[in-house]
Amino acid sequence: MARELDIERVSLECEFNNLDHRTDLNGVDRLIVRRGQAFSISLYLRPGTSYEPGTSALTCVAETGPQPSEEYGTRAVFGLSLNIDTSCWSAAVTSPPGDMVALSLCASPQAPIGRYTLRLGSSAEVKLILLYNPWCSGDDVYMERKEDLEEYILAQDGLIYRGDRKFFWGSPWSYGQFESGILDACLRILDMNPKCLRNPGKDHSGRRNPVYVCRVLSAMVNCDDDHGVLRGNWSNDFSGGESPMFWRGSVDILRRWTSSSCAPVKYGQCWVFAAVACTVARALGIPCRVVTNFESAHDSNADLLIECCLNEKFERISGVNDRGERVRTESSWNYHCWVEGWMTRPDLKNPDFNGWQAFDATPQERSDRVYCCGPVPVRAIKEGMLTAKYDAPYVYAEVNADLVFYLQKDDGFKKKIINSTMVGQKISTKRVGSDQREDITHLYKYPEGSVEEREAFKRAGHQNKLLKEPEQGAGLKLSIKVSENMEKGCDFDVFALVSNETDSEKECRLLFLSRVVSYTGVLGENCGFKDLLKVVLPPGGERKVPLKLNYSKYGPELTQDNLIRLAALLQDYTTGNVYLTMRTIVLTNPEIRVRILGEPKENRKLAAEISLKNPLPQPLDMCCFSIEGANLTGGTVLTESLGHSVAPGEEAKAKIYFTPSHSGLRKLVVNFNSSQLCNVQGYKNVIIGK
Repeated sequence: MARELDIERVSLECEFNNLDHRTDLNGVDRLIVRRGQAFSISLYLRPGTSYEPGTSALTCVAETGPQPSEEYGTRAVFGLSLNIDTSCWSAAVTSPPGDMVALSLCASPQAPIGRYTLRLGSSAEVKLILLYNPWCSGDDVYMERKEDLEEYILAQDGLIYRGDRKFFWGSPWSYGQFESGILDACLRILDMNPKCLRNPGKDHSGRRNPVYVCRVLSAMVNCDDDHGVLRGNWSNDFSGGESPMFWRGSVDILRRWTSSSCAPVKYGQCWVFAAVACTVARALGIPCRVVTNFESAHDSNADLLIECCLNEKFERISGVNDRGERVRTESSWNYHCWVEGWMTRPDLKNPDFNGWQAFDATPQERSDRVYCCGPVPVRAIKEGMLTAKYDAPYVYAEVNADLVFYLQKDDGFKKKIINSTMVGQKISTKRVGSDQREDITHLYKYPEGSVEEREAFKRAGHQNKLLKEPEQGAGLKLSIKVSENMEKGCDFDVFALVSNETDSEKECRLLFLSRVVSYTGVLGENCGFKDLLKVVLPPGGERKVPLKLNYSKYGPELTQDNLIRLAALLQDYTTGNVYLTMRTIVLTNPEIRVRILGEPKENRKLAAEISLKNPLPQPLDMCCFSIEGANLTGGTVLTESLGHSVAPGEEAKAKIYFTPSHSGLRKLVVNFNSSQLCNVQGYKNVIIGK
């Protein structure tokens, strides 16, 4: 008769197991393993007892959640086998007979992730945390290429693209998914979600499925329906919290959320929501990346149209469209960020839909009565297959909607102007293994004008695109040209370029104006205007009309986005045709220069010497530098304030000390703030030796 092992104590061998499962950066004080991969623990038996093959037995019970059930998959009962079976929960002894037993265990690659209690017979019980395993071919998040795993799971920092489709930059972000307390915060997010609070047994069972977990994350990173992490704010009033521009990493946000009993952290905007969602996904073991869509449509009624009524000053006004319907308040954002997670989609029964899934934590529209979006296969968006779960029509519109402007002139004349190619430009993410941008527009859209594009439009029912009239031939052409250097604090010229490609003389009216704008398309004050009532163009002629933008005019009105919207409107008096072109310009901040003093090694104190030249025609007051970096600053933001103002053209300088905790390539994120110049950012890649 088999005799149960009588266990006196257990060694979880955390240092070895966590290193083997690539979770050691979370710490080695507890067992954190990935599903579908074996781990080993040591059982020390009570004196006078020993393990004997064939006569010794051990029943193991693994449980997760408050209502563990074999039916729900949250409870597994298994005994000793001759060998480990990585396709299910299993255990096998790998040591010879004796009073110390080396026990190898493996969790099913389909087991729910989370906190587990593992009972070993009747005499021992241990705790562990189980994560998804993208290194395991049996896991739904399996990713084959080592380089991709280094980027989308293990990299603790990255770049998030912002700006404009014609001028963008990579904004550094510290994801910090392995920093102290972050994994616990991520598991708490799952526990605080409304589905778990309503039915914890079913929710914990659902955690086996990364599709379910990503949908939960898209709802829980915002706080609009629940005890979520971040409160959104797209105004210019950030009292009671921090401006979204303040954040340079996810760690501070997640720690504030947990330390405040899950009160929402104030405030976030799209790139902050996306970055925090990316941190949580990577911490749980889901390969994830932040994606930026330039010229991103916000279509609230699924008609694939973003309609807007404007007067001659390009101010939004109320009005009706050509169908007699009142125009809704919809917008096209300068850019919008979401995330993609890598996983299979067995629920959709189409292998083409495996791979990158888009999901969005920014609260924009409700899905199933909750502010969440996705995950939806990126391939489904490209193919126009809008029945694919979840929220395919909304994401499809973000990259494919048409912009329709109804221009209401002062004399009552109304003109409809359609732009069918602007939305969904330069879709960007950080390239694997480098700080270069990767353009992934081709994953969301076929080439413009291709047969495949037209077939996708048919599947999506995008009648606006299918009925699009061909481009007109020769006529008047209108474009906007800008100066090369448009630095914040400088005066500079922009130009409206008008050309006549006809055989007859043209007499026109040209309106050329500029207004500050937020990245979500909200227009602010006028900062330059020109109205030329008589522009005469001979056949083949061209005219370049300058517009001076002075810092004294735009500076006080500029938002933290540093954006100005230019618009030029040309009316042909002969034909009555109206031409409209718009362009958003980004004013650049000064460069932050960073120099590392000392030999970069683990646990060795270093100094970051930071400087910035004041570009404004006025002194900078209340100047402050800050630095942050995963495994560099201990998950905290280190600051240094200057006790003096910085005159125009002079340099602000500071030295901030930090001590790296782990070796490897790390990104030190640097920020500068003052009363007059806010949220200037930079970074320095630092190779930390052992």
